[in-house]
Formats: sequence, C-alpha cells, structure tokens
Amino acid sequence: MSFETFKIMFDKFPKHLTQIAFGIGDIDANPDLWKIMDYCRENKVIPNITINGERMTDDLYDRLARTCGAIAVSKYDKDICYNAVKRLSDRGMKQVNIHALLSKETYMNCYNTLLDKVIDPRLTGLSAVVFLWLKPKGEKNSFHQLDSMKRFQDLIDTAMQTGGKFGFDSCTAPTFLRAVEGNPNFETYKTMSEPCESTLFSYYINVDGVGFPCSFSEGTPEYRGVDVIGCDDFLRDVWNSEESIKFRTRVMSNKDHNGCRMCPVYNLGWGKK
Repeated sequence: MSFETFKIMFDKFPKHLTQIAFGIGDIDANPDLWKIMDYCRENKVIPNITINGERMTDDLYDRLARTCGAIAVSKYDKDICYNAVKRLSDRGMKQVNIHALLSKETYMNCYNTLLDKVIDPRLTGLSAVVFLWLKPKGEKNSFHQLDSMKRFQDLIDTAMQTGGKFGFDSCTAPTFLRAVEGNPNFETYKTMSEPCESTLFSYYINVDGVGFPCSFSEGTPEYRGVDVIGCDDFLRDVWNSEESIKFRTRVMSNKDHNGCRMCPVYNLGWGKK
C-alpha cells in the first residue's frame, strides 16, 4: 500500500483510534513503510509491527525502536529471531515479543522456545512468547492443528514453570480455558483471556484498502470485502456495514460452555482430546 493510499484511508478512521498493527514480513517489502508509520505518530496513533528479522541493519533497528510501541518477531529461524529480539530490547524497547506458530509439526519448536527464554541471554529483554493457533487456510499450508489436549496442557505447564510472560492469540482462548478448567486460578485466567475480538475491538484491512473482519476471513465465501478507501463514513459504512454486523452477530452468539466467543469461520479443533 502506498503512503498516498494509506493517508486517504487513515483520514477516514475515527479519531479515538489509538493503535494500528502492521504485518509486513520483510522489512523492505514496502518502500513507504516509514512514511506510513511516521504519519501514524504525527496523528497520535501508535504503530506496532510484526517482522521476520531478515535483512535488518542497525539503522532499521534504531528506526523501529524510535517509532513503534510494540514489535513481534516471527520465529522462522531461531538465531535470526533471537538476534532481532536482543537488538530491539538493547535499544530500550519494553514490548518485544516472539510469535511462534502452534501446530502438530511446530509443537517442539514452541516448547523449546519456552526453555530458551530461560537459558538464552539474547532473550533477557523479551517481553513474552506468544503462540499462534494454526488456522486451516492457505494452499501451501501443510501443517495440522494440535489435537492433543495433554500436549497443550504440558505446554502451558512448562510456560508457567519457566516463568516470564507468555500468551496466545485470541483464536486460542477457548482451548486455553478448556485446558485450565479445574485450576484454582481459573476465574483469573478467564479474566486474562481475550477470545475473538474481530469487529468488536479490531478490524483488518488489506493492502488494497478492502476491509474484512479478520485476515483469515479474507477469501472465504461467507464474507465479502468492504471498500474502506471509498467509504464516506467509516463507522457507518465499514464498522457497521452489513458484512461487519453479520460477523459481529455470529461471533457474539457462537460461544462455548465457558462463555468464550468462538470463531464463526473455522473449526479450530476445540474440545479435542
């Protein structure tokens, strides 16, 4: 997305917007990235970003640390990820997280990340390890959802035993609460868990300025995109559009026995043993 396109779209957002999360992958994927994030800052909106740690330089780390409120580093390669965490935290950033995909195939990678945050000095300044539940989307996706509650509970136990912060994306909240049922701190964990908040607290907009409830609803037959760039009134035409209301109604009514909002698009494997 060009800066000019972003500016047109940004100027339509409600003035009480406080944060925007950018998912870019490669740091040099968008030549207008810095203009876009600087414009956010100029208008009192905090830019957060997810990077993969590739092709980083001291200047890029400096600029990210000055500009962003929080940075997540996706863990594809261990050394690239951990080095990025260190170089960002060394610059005084307090909110540097690791994003690790949780699936059958990546389970041990997630488990070892919890151990590494105790023994690897590069992770001293790490804020949290955040596990992302696998969504059954994408033609190249060859991974499978974790279907063992025992293994999931072991991961949680290890996270708690090793100390430090850990978390999950909202897609994982129902599974997490099932895993800690019976724990004396269950009500506390429930308060700290945020299930699906798409169209409630957040909204996804793709590079073409087309909005969807979340990034994983894009391309599904149930949801058409909403033209954000061409809208006259964001709250009326986008946030309260027919498509947004349809998703919002479904997610609010689709709850499990813990009252946890469940995904209205995908079967994410909740309740498997």
